[in-house]
Amino acid sequence: MRIVDAQVHIWSSGTPSGLHRPVPVFTADELLAEMDAAGVDAAVIHPPVSWDPDSNDLAIEAARRHPNRFAVLGQVPLDRPAESRARLDRWRELPGMMGLRYPLVRPEQQTWHADGTMDWLWPEAERLRLPVATMAWRFLPVFRSVAERHPELRLIIDHLGLIRSAQDAAAFANLDELLALAELPNVAVKATGAPGYSTAPYPFRNIHEGLRRIFDAYGPRRFFWGTDLTRMPCGYRQCVTMFTEELPWLSGHDLELVMGRAVCDWIGWKLPFD
Repeated sequence: MRIVDAQVHIWSSGTPSGLHRPVPVFTADELLAEMDAAGVDAAVIHPPVSWDPDSNDLAIEAARRHPNRFAVLGQVPLDRPAESRARLDRWRELPGMMGLRYPLVRPEQQTWHADGTMDWLWPEAERLRLPVATMAWRFLPVFRSVAERHPELRLIIDHLGLIRSAQDAAAFANLDELLALAELPNVAVKATGAPGYSTAPYPFRNIHEGLRRIFDAYGPRRFFWGTDLTRMPCGYRQCVTMFTEELPWLSGHDLELVMGRAVCDWIGWKLPFD
């Protein structure tokens, strides 16, 4: 089974945010070494532009050097639409570039989903068939309206759509709203960062039922395993085995889809799976 991590970061400068490893540099070669040790075949790089403005170029270079190991969901400036529209017209010509991802974590970005700053992006991404991932847990009603207005736009909710700063049951406080979004066929969920939502020891059993409810709603073709490796509270291999060995309801072809094939299909990354 080919295993593809739906979210990793590499960077060359800056101060990592949140709970990410407090190191000034984390290279593609370092990431590849950890992937090899954990049995992860490929990964989708999300450039952490919020702390390293050069991380887009770093990710593109990693994908150029390792086209069967890395793809990229990159960024163009949302607050410079004229410049960014021109860049998006040739976005997929960049090595490994499969779409876009916006965490919207910087203070000045907190209202961009609602104040009009992002309004130009949705129709452009839909026109160009570029999937867009974002940390939508803060604005699920707005996210729903975007998905409904742009039915041909493939959208991805980051980190299970759960309450970002919470753990255990509190992290699932918005679960009903998240599950309701599954009725929209152009919305998928990245099951990234799951261990970080639990204060229990490996295999983090107190969040398994919540994971199953999300999986049941979205199905194996819209539920993508991944890690956000550099802020995980456990080892890389445990991030893998939590899903491959500890969830009895996830097996067979469904497991193959969740562990890599589905995210590649969603973003258009044509890796060999057979």
